[in-house]
Amino acid sequence: MPAYMLDPAVGALLVGCYALLFASAALHKLVDLPRFAAVVDAYALLPGSARLAWAVPLSELGAGVGMLSGLTRPWAGVLGAVLLVAYALAIGVNLHRGRTDLACGCGGPNERRAIAPWMVWRNLALALLVSGTLLKWSPRPMLSVDALTVAAGVATVALLYVSLDRLLGQVLPRAQLLRGSP
Repeated sequence: MPAYMLDPAVGALLVGCYALLFASAALHKLVDLPRFAAVVDAYALLPGSARLAWAVPLSELGAGVGMLSGLTRPWAGVLGAVLLVAYALAIGVNLHRGRTDLACGCGGPNERRAIAPWMVWRNLALALLVSGTLLKWSPRPMLSVDALTVAAGVATVALLYVSLDRLLGQVLPRAQLLRGSP
């Protein structure tokens, strides 16, 4: 028996949040794949990487959909963690190169947000948290109140995530301008 088992309501909350995160990220990119390919190419990490840009949203979609089945969840969790660490590395490498004007590629096709150090930390934290989806769930049956709690929890986490993402994306760059930072 595993040393720690996750309550099924907590597990379902994690799964719901990550399924929503990865599926929405994939759909944002698939809406305008040529623009996303240009973003990938601008990162200048691999020659010809724009030709492989389609693999990113398909991997995200696979991670999101894979979260929904107990059989594929471990693979989806690992794939999700790998994607998030890869994003953190790609952003970190370009920040180290001084290329702070690159679009992060995280929003929809019409959103252009420059990469920033907080995005590296966000992605690493999300990669760490997605490992919770790899834990075994306790055999306690899910009750109807659990389903309501999970649905409200996913909605709350999604709203908090979007709010924090917008806040950090808008407030931090303005604060740096006020301090005279580059």
